[in-house]
Amino acid sequence: MLRFFSASNGIVNSRKAIEECIEKALAGEDLQRCRLILIHSSIAHDFSQILSRAAELCPQAILAGCTCAGVIGVEGANESMKALGIMAALSDDPEEIVVSYCDNIREDDSFETSRLMAQELKALNPKVNMVHVLASGMDIAADRAIEGIESVFGPQVTIFGGTSSDNMKALTSFQFINQKILERGAVFVGFADPTLSAHTGAHHGNTPIGIPFVVTKSEKNRVIEIDGQPAWPYLMQTLGLPVSTHPGQTIPIAGLAELLPDELHDAYDNQHVLRVIVKVDDEHQSFYMPVDCPAGTRLWLTKRDEQLIFDGLTRMLGKLTRQIEDKEVVGVFHTDCGARGRTLFNKILKEEFIHLMQYPIIGDKNTAWLGMYGFGEFTPLGGRNFFHNYTTCICALCRDKQSS
Repeated sequence: MLRFFSASNGIVNSRKAIEECIEKALAGEDLQRCRLILIHSSIAHDFSQILSRAAELCPQAILAGCTCAGVIGVEGANESMKALGIMAALSDDPEEIVVSYCDNIREDDSFETSRLMAQELKALNPKVNMVHVLASGMDIAADRAIEGIESVFGPQVTIFGGTSSDNMKALTSFQFINQKILERGAVFVGFADPTLSAHTGAHHGNTPIGIPFVVTKSEKNRVIEIDGQPAWPYLMQTLGLPVSTHPGQTIPIAGLAELLPDELHDAYDNQHVLRVIVKVDDEHQSFYMPVDCPAGTRLWLTKRDEQLIFDGLTRMLGKLTRQIEDKEVVGVFHTDCGARGRTLFNKILKEEFIHLMQYPIIGDKNTAWLGMYGFGEFTPLGGRNFFHNYTTCICALCRDKQSS
């Protein structure tokens, strides 16, 4: 039976930061029984020091994680250049947690690479029923990755997690597995504790504006033409920006919306799902979506609606708390879009926002909570695995109270 513990801090010295996180999270626990340490780190930490010291303190633990634009814990949000957060899992059964990884995942091979990684998880433990995904935020075709995992475990597997990011520059990001530091990789963590159930919620707060563009030429997730014109120049002209603009600069203002299937509107409290652009081709003519975007797709520019963000989060949390009201929450995995951090809210509003999402789920308890500001979010929607952008996504792992 898995038990979860978390901690976060903004200590500048990387070795001291991970020491403090582990000591705080696992105070009074046997570190030899720690089977997993999930690590979220902002971009300026010394990752090799973090990983080596974590291995010294918890030699039986799998180390996995990624970079992000900030971390979120029960301590609150921290978007400093040296923020660090961990989720540790303890168990007497080492097979309850298994891991696979790749050091290079790309748009074209996301399905096959994810399928092979899922097969590796299943070979290690066929009872895996949840997969936590951490992957390159600028290279993966997320929908194809979901299909790859489901091709092995079936659509009933719960897929949650996020894509790694930097400090909102969209220049590079990193993933961690034990002592390896990857730049364009992916890490899958499989959970096989039959006493756990996953309960999820996702919400964004943007509304479409104007008339939609139409994708007139594309290749999988590469958008080549919009309304018959080169896609990136067309979009930049619409936004009043030079074609040389790096996509990272457009993240806060260029969220693109596409229509959701009708049956998902109620579950999402919205008719549209948002997509972020973090990659363009070398000639600055086409851009890449995180999912396939076939010709004929309509895309809207959007604007953020602060009231909708707060109201929508309240409604989403209402649905989630009704799901878990008779259960014990044992750990919360939280992925949030980097644009919903400091680029959207000032410090006071952000603290209010974090409190608004945490209190209904864990109250005043010191329940393990690990969140990150990333480039994208894996969280089920309407009973199916789904990839999001610009959202707050919550995955609460719960146990029946009589089993706790």
